[in-house]
Amino acid sequence: MRAAHVVALARRSTLAIVRQPALVFPSVVFPLFFAALSNSSFGRATALPGFPEVSSFLQFSLAGTVTQGVLFGSVTGAAALATDIQDGFFDRLLASPTSRTGILLGRLAGGALFGAVQAAIFVAVLWPFGAEVRAGIPGFVVIVLAGMLVAYAVGALMSGVALRTGSAEAVQGSFPLLFILLFLSSAFFPRETMSGAYRTIADVNPVSHMVEGQRALAVSGWSASAAARALLVPAGIGVVGTALALRALRRRLAAS
Repeated sequence: MRAAHVVALARRSTLAIVRQPALVFPSVVFPLFFAALSNSSFGRATALPGFPEVSSFLQFSLAGTVTQGVLFGSVTGAAALATDIQDGFFDRLLASPTSRTGILLGRLAGGALFGAVQAAIFVAVLWPFGAEVRAGIPGFVVIVLAGMLVAYAVGALMSGVALRTGSAEAVQGSFPLLFILLFLSSAFFPRETMSGAYRTIADVNPVSHMVEGQRALAVSGWSASAAARALLVPAGIGVVGTALALRALRRRLAAS
């Protein structure tokens, strides 16, 4: 695999996202709108017994907002990969001396960069309104890196779907499953206040643990364990997702 191929394809992927405002706008604006609505509707929930000590509900939900927005944006790259397959551009890449693995990793790198930019925007916009990151600049950097890793991980999983099906509709149709995982986690409410099946699902949901790592940096200040959770959980998912995507790529190459 040539690094130059990955860089060139990552640049193409990033430019493709930037040149489509209709794709960028919802993945940035909708999470911010949802954060404002949640803060207005659930602001008093911070007084509930068991709720973590926070300066505002907006501060509590910052990590959930970052994750939600990155989930929106990360599906875009995989859908674009499926579109390349449908339009025949993928076959033209295969006919060129381009690294096969670079085709996938270039797309994922572009999506990861966009995820980092999204995370930085969410923190920068919400911080003045009460979503303070008490871990300061190191915490901000970790949250941005976590956004990048989440984008990479989800992009890898969705790219596997794109390579197996060659259908942008199939990729977009699988997105609600990710959204269900998000809302069956502790992204927008603490696990301490949950009970029953919802609590059980949230306990084993990896989204809960990576969100809680980011949240601890915002609410409690710097912690190496919180930073590790914020980064290692999506990194682990990314490794699994990459393996699955590469397997799907090999199958498509064998069939072509």
